[in-house]
Amino acid sequence: MTTASVTRSVIVERDIAHPPEKLWRALTQPHLISEWLMRNDDFQPVAGHAFRLNGDWGGVDCEVLTVEPGKVLTYRWDHPHEDPAFNLTSVVSFTLTPTATGTHLRMEQTGFRPEQKQAFGGARYGWEAHFTSLERVLAELE
Repeated sequence: MTTASVTRSVIVERDIAHPPEKLWRALTQPHLISEWLMRNDDFQPVAGHAFRLNGDWGGVDCEVLTVEPGKVLTYRWDHPHEDPAFNLTSVVSFTLTPTATGTHLRMEQTGFRPEQKQAFGGARYGWEAHFTSLERVLAELE
């Protein structure tokens, strides 16, 4: 395996005290995604659908890859940047597993190259913060 083909992944897992159906709503409804992740106007949980996430630092072009309602959501995450250390094409996967007390949520973002230390660290920090916001959004949902 060459160094160029080695990538790293950010994995965040949490046990969330809400059922998978409620969590699925927060992962797939544009107004809820805007509350916990980033602003967007056009997300649809349909394989092949392109959408954009916008943050204060810029935006990410995405395409839905996999949809298994209530179970798995995967999308491509493209962050073009003139600095190769920040130019990132990755895949974000959410896996929901029912538990006795709610849902086990696993997020994996794959595709960080070895030289992307700052982007990798930012993603690790960012996803933890996003999950904290997600739990707040879920607590406020009916």
